[in-house]
Amino acid sequence: MTISSSTEAGDAVTDAAAEPEAASTEMKKKELVDLVVTRSGIKKKDAKPVVEAMLAVLGESIAEGREMNLQPFGKLRINRTVEKHNGRITVCKLRQSTNTASDTTALAETAQDG
Repeated sequence: MTISSSTEAGDAVTDAAAEPEAASTEMKKKELVDLVVTRSGIKKKDAKPVVEAMLAVLGESIAEGREMNLQPFGKLRINRTVEKHNGRITVCKLRQSTNTASDTTALAETAQDG
């Protein structure tokens, strides 16, 4: 059961923690690489190091507390970070544009043309 509510600005808010998700909704690195290969048309051996480097850069940026504006992914803002004995907990806000589907399609078409 997903709980949705509205803010004063009229934005819909969904409480994902209220609904237990199936394990299949979690994306692993292998699936991400496969999707990048499918969408871009490049070979898996070429895509994998790029995806791994990108994930490393994103992880380092989040650890440094940097805000990111990476469209069509969205705008990520760090709300708070808590250091624990076994790692760091970072609470982020990710705002995504509703126009991302058309942007992604245009990027894929451009990659295929080039």
